Parts: sequence; C-alpha cells; structure tokens
Amino acid sequence: MLWDTHMHCNFSGDSDADPEDMIRASISAGLDGICFTDHLDYDFPSDPPDLFVIDLDEYDRAIHALTKKYRSTFPVLHGIEIGVQPHLHGKLHEVVLAHDFDQVICSSHAIDGKDPYYKTFFIGRGEHEAYERYFESILENLEGFSDFDVYGHIDYVVRYGPNTNRFYSYEAYSDVLDAILKKLIDMGKGIEINTGGFKYGLGHPNPCEDIIRHYRSFGGEIITIGADAHAPEHVAYDFAKVPRILREAGFTHYTVFKKRQPYFYPLPE
Repeated sequence: MLWDTHMHCNFSGDSDADPEDMIRASISAGLDGICFTDHLDYDFPSDPPDLFVIDLDEYDRAIHALTKKYRSTFPVLHGIEIGVQPHLHGKLHEVVLAHDFDQVICSSHAIDGKDPYYKTFFIGRGEHEAYERYFESILENLEGFSDFDVYGHIDYVVRYGPNTNRFYSYEAYSDVLDAILKKLIDMGKGIEINTGGFKYGLGHPNPCEDIIRHYRSFGGEIITIGADAHAPEHVAYDFAKVPRILREAGFTHYTVFKKRQPYFYPLPE
C-alpha cells in the first residue's frame, strides 16, 4: 500500500473539492494515508492575483480537525505546496516557520513572472529555450531557499509546452538537471514521483523516469509519491505503476514526511 502525499482541496484556488471527499476517495483507493498540500503562491500571474493565497490559519484549523476526526481510522497529514520565486524566499521562510506542516513541497510555478500553464510563457521562446529556462530557475531558487522537504514535479513545464514531451529528454537538458539533482542531494532534500503526468497524457510521471533514475544513481534516497489530485476521482491516479517505476530506478522504499521528518516505507510487491 502507498501514501498519496500531494493532493489539493478547496483551499487551493484551482480546486472545489471538499477535503472529506478527498479523504473518502483515499480510503476507497486503499491508501495507507494522505497529506494535504494545498497551494500557496504569492505574486502569481493570475486573475485574480491572489488566486493561490490562502488563509493559512483557517487551513491549519480545518486539516487539524480532520486529522483528529480520522485519527483512529486513517492518517491525514497537514502539508503545503509553496510556489517559490527568488524575491519570495524571505517571505516563504517566515511562513514555513510559523506553521506546523508535516511536509513542505517546493514547486516552481511562476518563472520570470509567468507560469508555463499560460501560453504567454512560451511567446518569443523556442520550446527548448523555454524548458531550459524553467530548469535554470529551479537551480536559482535552490541557491537561495532551503525551507522545504521535496521539490515538486521538477519537469512540470513539459505538461504545457507546444509539443509537451514529444521532443523532451533528460539528455537534452542533462547539464542543468544533473546540477539540480546533485544540489538537492547535497541539501538533504528529496523529489517526488507525481503521477499527474499520466493524467495529463504524457505517458510518464513528473518528473520523468530518467530524472528519478539519475537522482537515485547520484545517491538520492528521499522520494515521495503524489497524484497531484484536485478532485476525488484523481486521488492515487495510476498508482499501480509507481512501485515498478521506483524499483527500476533503484529504490526499495518511498518516503512520507511527518512533522518535517522523513520516514521510509518499503515498496509493495
């Protein structure tokens, strides 16, 4: 059995899901536990601009109440997915210190003030240039921010490129990807396998199998599992594929963060 530790509910600006519906779907899927990781993205290029700014105190209260309600039957953890940009490092540091999250996912959504979700990110850039800039921005954030546990969907950008992942390969960006993975390992940070890539029709998770394999070959040990679900029907999406992918990458375990500490669970057979 597996944990789904990247999921959203109606505290995220792009989800209408009742958190208890997400819990019920998780129980029905046979999961061992979950972690809510709703979006917090300051200065996000959206209309309205505060689409991903949430009431953190209310979020804390709501998830803690659910943790208590389901304590004897199903583990529910309290996390956050923060959208990091260089000018936000100090502000995000204060947020993380002020709240008792179990897990903090650090994700790159806005790069140079634009999100690849919107096609404006690709205007004036070729696909290769756009993808490379996205990866470079991750490295820039890692140079100045460390208040997180795992970096989310490292190749998120390919979900929305003009050709998605048709011409995308690890080798085409190996210099910057190698630097990212080695930096994460030096920092004691993990990555995730995000099955949202399958939902988006990529045929691969985010990050792709080659990134996961290289992270492990460089000595990385921390990997969490998440479907990036924003609705109950996407909880644990394509999780049946996860154990094989992780085993082929060299993992025998996966990771769950509790109170910001990593716990290692054996992969199911």
